[in-house]
Amino acid sequence: MNQSCPFCTTERKKQKMLKDGKYMYVIFSNPRIMPGHLLVIPKRHVMRLIELTKEERDELLDLLIEFEEKILQKLSAGCDIRQNYKPYVENSRTSVKHFHFHLQPRDLNDELHRAVEPVHKPLYRDLPEEEKERLFKLLSNDA
Repeated sequence: MNQSCPFCTTERKKQKMLKDGKYMYVIFSNPRIMPGHLLVIPKRHVMRLIELTKEERDELLDLLIEFEEKILQKLSAGCDIRQNYKPYVENSRTSVKHFHFHLQPRDLNDELHRAVEPVHKPLYRDLPEEEKERLFKLLSNDA
């Protein structure tokens, strides 16, 4: 338990949990980006995916699947699933140094789309062959 972590403190016990598993729990995100924005959070304080045990990873994936399906069946046409590892950002209301996933119900022209699309600039670029080769050497099993 990390006393400076909002997901580890007794405050989490006050949250209305959608699911309280053996290793993970699911709550509403507060603050939220859109209605139905959920968080899947390990009970144990971890920072990175590699720190999770096999049992924790299994439960995490099961909960992501379960709640993605609930969102798709009951709330929206789509669901963004995100995990943002930002060790360089201090804890705040919108950034927590505790591994977790966001599930965000999404629809075309939803609140997030309307807020972001007017200022959206394309970020994707073609992958140069030399970059692909360099990164392949670094990241492949042959490295």
